[in-house]
Amino acid sequence: MVAFRYAARSNLGLGSKSRNEDSAYARPELLVLCDGMGGHAAGDVASSLVVGELVHLDGESHGADDALDILERAIEEANGRLADVMDVYPDSDGMGTTCIAMMRVGTKLAVANIGDSRAYLLRKGRLTRITKDHSFVQKLLDEGRISKDEARHHPQRSLVTRVLTGREEDAPDLSLRELHTGDRLLLCSDGLSDYVAEDTIAELLGQTDRTPGQVADQLVQVALRAAARDNVTVVVADVVHAGAGTTKPQVVGAASERRGAQVISQLTPAEKAAMLSREASGAPAESPVLAEEEPAGPWVRWLRRALVATAALLVVGFVGWGAWTWSQQQYFVGEEAGRVTIFRGVSQDLGPLDLSHTEERTDLAVEALPTFYQDQVRRTLSADDRAGADTIVAELRALAGADCVPVVTLPDGSVTTEVPDDAVAVTVAPGTLHTAPLGRRLDTGVGLGSGIVAPDTAATTDDARPTVQVLWPEGCP
Repeated sequence: MVAFRYAARSNLGLGSKSRNEDSAYARPELLVLCDGMGGHAAGDVASSLVVGELVHLDGESHGADDALDILERAIEEANGRLADVMDVYPDSDGMGTTCIAMMRVGTKLAVANIGDSRAYLLRKGRLTRITKDHSFVQKLLDEGRISKDEARHHPQRSLVTRVLTGREEDAPDLSLRELHTGDRLLLCSDGLSDYVAEDTIAELLGQTDRTPGQVADQLVQVALRAAARDNVTVVVADVVHAGAGTTKPQVVGAASERRGAQVISQLTPAEKAAMLSREASGAPAESPVLAEEEPAGPWVRWLRRALVATAALLVVGFVGWGAWTWSQQQYFVGEEAGRVTIFRGVSQDLGPLDLSHTEERTDLAVEALPTFYQDQVRRTLSADDRAGADTIVAELRALAGADCVPVVTLPDGSVTTEVPDDAVAVTVAPGTLHTAPLGRRLDTGVGLGSGIVAPDTAATTDDARPTVQVLWPEGCP
């Protein structure tokens, strides 16, 4: 038997989107990633709704023989929920979402895919894409009309041909695979795959000494360094021996912000549609009203209300205790009094309740770090455990000692050390002449001190601003 050791991460990206339309969910037997799009209610409703409709698959008893049928039926039902919402709330018409869902059944993996989000399998150092894009560019590739290199820069690479939109013909591709101990899986939205080359993804995934959480963080940071203008969401999962896997659920992106996905599973389709429609329009969600089966006296109604209130308080107390216990097993690195600090807990507050406390304030000043990492520390860097937090601090400390002053080449050939505010920065690899053509796709990756090469898409942007080249010294981010 095998299990998953997993981590999910999501970032808004550097584009103009004001909200995250990606959603991802990871649990011992289920991995899901959705990239939403379109409509008045936008993709955050679509992606979080589909994730919420699939979570029941985790923990259910399935056999390998019917796993694909169960997964396909669950996605059909989730697609039907999208139609329910659009029927009740017409302004949401046109929204949709990609979806990759992986359900583990013993040593088998049932995979469903629709859209241009991708899944990869790294086995014995070899990276294989196990999904096929449903996109206009993929169609051109299949017909031999463009090359793989042309596909990476094609202006219509974000145009999808098939996603979940609530229509009956929205059907995913299905496959069944055998899992081997040592496999590493990646699910990602196009915020990663459109901006980071597969060679770089393979190199990052191939760092078997790093945990799924560390690799997931690196993937997101590489995409951001490559100027990803879309939401960036990844799920990294290692196949390990039974008993060595992760057990706590991880939910990121829009699904983590829209609590409706956690409560609608007990409602009828009509009630779910009404609740999600109110949420999409900004109106408060209301619980369904249940009619009394027969008249009751005042004292009966009072007793019933008292029992309901008591039960509600017990449930809230139990959930609160569970959330607090879970939060105190988490770690992150942030800033306190100008110093890099390890915190225990999570970096959010629950009303007046502080869910984190200082574990160790180091002697490393945040201002001593390169500017990019100063921002990352202030936004906080999550860790799987205390050892992971110590590793992040050690890597930050190494960066603080580097002389990270860039050489910036302006369009007129002059050189400075600052990127003008009105310019687009293109990072070139160390050893590359900064007079090289701007169209060359050279970049150094990020990841805490990883020194990994990633593609640079800034040169292909439609941005009309002047472009400058940035050359960092060896050892700098």
